[in-house]
Amino acid sequence: MVPAKIGILEHLSNCDEASGRELREVLGISRQALSAHLRTLIARGEVIKSGSTRAARYSLASRAPSARVLKRDLGLSDLDEADVYQDFALSLSLNSQLRKSAEAIIRYGFTEMLNNAIDHSEADRCSIRFQLDDGAISFEIRERGIGIFHSIATKLDLEDQQAAMIELLKGRTTTMREHHSGEGIFFTSKAADRFVLRSHRIQIEWDTHKDDVFVSKQRFIAGTRVSFLLRRGTRRKLEDVFRSFAPAEYDFQFQKTRLHVRLLQSDYISRSEARRLLTNLEKFKEVLLNFKHVQTIGQGFADEIFRVFATRNPGILVRTENMNAVITAMIRHVQIAARSSER
Repeated sequence: MVPAKIGILEHLSNCDEASGRELREVLGISRQALSAHLRTLIARGEVIKSGSTRAARYSLASRAPSARVLKRDLGLSDLDEADVYQDFALSLSLNSQLRKSAEAIIRYGFTEMLNNAIDHSEADRCSIRFQLDDGAISFEIRERGIGIFHSIATKLDLEDQQAAMIELLKGRTTTMREHHSGEGIFFTSKAADRFVLRSHRIQIEWDTHKDDVFVSKQRFIAGTRVSFLLRRGTRRKLEDVFRSFAPAEYDFQFQKTRLHVRLLQSDYISRSEARRLLTNLEKFKEVLLNFKHVQTIGQGFADEIFRVFATRNPGILVRTENMNAVITAMIRHVQIAARSSER
């Protein structure tokens, strides 16, 4: 008897693609056995899967069709982001190509980012690129306007574009409060598998699988470029992303944020550094500080956050994660001293 994996490859070599049912009938194996063999072949890069659930089709990776790419160059004046998305979705048949939950994520991310370009960029035009292949769907929006970090720094009277970048990462940062909540970029970055925001010399990359954010200095570009990628096999749901930061206990309002502390610097000593980190966090009810890759903190820095800020804002819960032993000891020292002073 021919081993199942070899049988799958032989059958697919004689046809363009096959369904799971067809493969089971040809090989005479159960659904569970076929699924196990297909997972192995897909992981090895020998077989690709398109579609989902009962509509899934399988083919040899060597016969994979080239990616479908659509491009548009559009004027931003009076542009409707929902209409533009619908045009791309129909052209790429996204309703049939993606799970309903994945299509909802793409629709949300694209319309939020295009709306930002329409309302904030001060550009006349933008270029849009969608790509759909067997592994992922992605889009890029590029305009040559004022630049997102420059816009935030100027309109919110911040020190520089670096400060604007930090405020953006906290969430609920907007220069048009009468029209925007400042939630779009924050939630879009959490919904994507990979999300990149680049403007002038600053690039931020969110990587969901690594659960990390990376900031780098790049060659200068005018305006802003947004890149979004979602793996077609994702099980992520948009409602779960919202629920993580706008949970029921906060009436489903965006009252919870998570900040990677190291994005400002690797070591923190002074109170002024703590105050910069804490700027505008009063707008949240829960703040999660991720100390991953931070090596040390000073007593003044810790005291400003875990005593002074906590005392001034008793309604805000400050939580921490990924602390090393040095940081844990310093925070505990400050908290013990604070409790002793209250007696």
